[in-house]
Amino acid sequence: MNLPNKLTILRIFLTFVFMFLLFYDGLTAKILAFLAFTLASITDFYDGYLARKYNMITDLGKLLDPIADKILVLAAFLAFVEMGIIPAWMVAFVILRELLITGMRVLAANKGNVLAAAKAGKHKTVSQIVSIFLILGFIVIKEAGIMNMYCEVWFKTAIYVFMLITVAFTLISGLFYIKKNRKVFMRCKD
Repeated sequence: MNLPNKLTILRIFLTFVFMFLLFYDGLTAKILAFLAFTLASITDFYDGYLARKYNMITDLGKLLDPIADKILVLAAFLAFVEMGIIPAWMVAFVILRELLITGMRVLAANKGNVLAAAKAGKHKTVSQIVSIFLILGFIVIKEAGIMNMYCEVWFKTAIYVFMLITVAFTLISGLFYIKKNRKVFMRCKD
């Protein structure tokens, strides 16, 4: 297994560390959760960068990278719903998109094809990660006890707006992906 694929697997492991720390009480745990998510996000950049730069792109990497992204992002969004920070309907749209795209990848894999992530998907991932960092910043500041009511209202409004943008990017990238790979659906037989 090459280094980019090891970084992808590390990202999956870090997701579980992040989730454990996020739900653990105390400011230190919240800061460590923020750091675990940061490290996981950095692995997302470097696994692709190293794979392209050193020509280490593999079918396993093409399959695992988007799955690792989904595990990290969906775990964070579901945690934020559980914490009452974002509405569940937003995450439902994100999950719907991810299930559709994953379904297409499975269909393609059954036919011997691997569908790599598209550029629109990368923009979607960046918007999701920015929203998650904003929410994590909110959680850390609130846990530190240095947030007044005005600041909390501002943060919650910013989070809602960023999540609306994220949902839009998520749905648009999904539509582009489906359009680009519609042949996968066209070739399916009952």
